[in-house]
Amino acid sequence: MSVQLREGTKQSHTMAENVGFIKCFLKGVVDKRTYSRYVGNFYFVYSALEEGFTQLRQHPVVGKLYYPELWRKSSIEQDLAYFVGPNWRSTVQPSPACQVYVERIREIAKNDPVLLVAHAYTRYIGDLSGGQILKKIARRAMDLPEGEGTAFYDFEQIPHEGKFKQRYRAQMDALGLDQVTIDRIVAEANYAFKMNMDLFKELEGNWLLSMARLTWNSLKSQFQRKPARSEAAAPSS
Repeated sequence: MSVQLREGTKQSHTMAENVGFIKCFLKGVVDKRTYSRYVGNFYFVYSALEEGFTQLRQHPVVGKLYYPELWRKSSIEQDLAYFVGPNWRSTVQPSPACQVYVERIREIAKNDPVLLVAHAYTRYIGDLSGGQILKKIARRAMDLPEGEGTAFYDFEQIPHEGKFKQRYRAQMDALGLDQVTIDRIVAEANYAFKMNMDLFKELEGNWLLSMARLTWNSLKSQFQRKPARSEAAAPSS
């Protein structure tokens, strides 16, 4: 199943990487305000996902992928406290696309739990795969102090991320699911990518503003450094 998930979501993965906000993020163009909205939405997504896995930890399929060391909710809480402040719970709200995402996770947790496998794969394996790269980009782009604002990417209970991913994929393959169920999980994973892209697209206005602000500040800095021409150096008429 792990191979079918990887191959079956390749196109969606590429499309997600080419959404404007992500392309900008990977180039190091992101500000703290936009980033706080980014992780704020994921607070609600991971809260729903981890709540579902906790409630279903005795489920014959979902329970076999119950790994609390992957959980991101508490890490995101630390980041929101840093970016928004200690009262972040009173101000951080899910966006419209986030609400759709959360409702979908809760719906399948209640009515079709096996599809939670798709959402765990889409988020957690992605976090483990590219988290350290994104952490470096975020720290550099927002000039973050060491240990602040990037808890989202820290898996303190997973010392060897590569080995953990191998074990996780092996556990997925050992679930013994039939092909019809695997096909449904792959389809749900593609839908999860689509919902992630919807989240990113909501942030595009913010990153465009960030890009414009960074460009303006760069031009202004260059102009201020440029020495003024003296009257003596001016060409004669």
